[in-house]
Amino acid sequence: MSVTIPARKPARPFFSSGPCAKPPGYSPEKLATESLGRSHRAKIGKTRLQYSIDLMREVLQLPDTHRIGIVPGSDTGAFEMAMWTMLGARPVTTLAWESFGEGWVTDAAKQLKLDPTILRADYGLIPDLSQIDWSNDVLFTWNGTTSGARVPNADFIPADREGLSFADATSAVFAYDIDWSKIDVATFSWQKVLGGEGGHGVLILGPRAVERLETYTPAWPLPKVFRLVSKGKLAEGVFKGETINTPSMLAVEDAIFALEWAKGLGGLKGLQARSDANAAALNKIVEERSWLSHLAADEATRSKTSVCLSVEGADADFIKKFAALLEKQGAAYDVAGYRDAPAGLRIWCGATVNVEDIEDLGPWLDWAYAATKAELAAA
Repeated sequence: MSVTIPARKPARPFFSSGPCAKPPGYSPEKLATESLGRSHRAKIGKTRLQYSIDLMREVLQLPDTHRIGIVPGSDTGAFEMAMWTMLGARPVTTLAWESFGEGWVTDAAKQLKLDPTILRADYGLIPDLSQIDWSNDVLFTWNGTTSGARVPNADFIPADREGLSFADATSAVFAYDIDWSKIDVATFSWQKVLGGEGGHGVLILGPRAVERLETYTPAWPLPKVFRLVSKGKLAEGVFKGETINTPSMLAVEDAIFALEWAKGLGGLKGLQARSDANAAALNKIVEERSWLSHLAADEATRSKTSVCLSVEGADADFIKKFAALLEKQGAAYDVAGYRDAPAGLRIWCGATVNVEDIEDLGPWLDWAYAATKAELAAA
């Protein structure tokens, strides 16, 4: 294999799985700034927050039955808020097939001490979804950002479930069709498929989740930033732009830019088409190389956004050198796999990445693989 440096680099070598590439054509100068330096509770602040919520609803095709709130702490904060305010009313089942799912297991078992039923699978796989007891509340990660494995759809969630479904959907929303009638709680952050800034989470509540909040009081104390109920009723203002704590209006304007860009693509279908094309282009690269393979071997449960790859013979040191070579050349940034995952590569294929940049990445992967092998052989 040649170690000749390829002639052409990806024009936008941003392949991080979070924060992800900004939308094509983005620049900070294009953001609306009238709300900056103003109170988020002033009319202009609440109007822009509500507008971002309206755009999310439109692009996600979210039904009116579900509420959208902007909350602190990114996706993690949103999911923790859901767990701490709603769990404990009935038994809990947690699903884990990657790092963040394991985090929810830890919180349910060690922090909330709920003695959950745990269904696990190795990285690249998902558990047997038919084994879930839906008389329980069920926590799962829709798309395993650190493992490249996902649920195929929402068919495994019964319409007549007794428990609530909690979906950590942070690298899934805007990339897949989601049957919202099956989802009681969903969380995500702008920093994934939209390429927005971090720090803010989005909490989506269906009617069954609202009912739980209004009829159940957890046994443990709740921090102020988690409180969604006032005098036994849902704090509706949270879902109308009246955030619990002070948001960054600059991050809100950044998200609005991304959502307006998405709307201009045709909304959800436009975003999905771009992500699908990127995943297909990367899959072609993998299929043409004997030394590359998908960590998630089953295409039906393989992520189309955070695609995780195995490199023949590679350990963590090999991958570190491999990724560093690409970064030094300005050919690809942040492509090493997650620290807790098996050693490998992770290439973001969400909608904010251009397909031609995925295509141009292939020769650079060849170069980095050959150069890394040569470097280690010479050491």
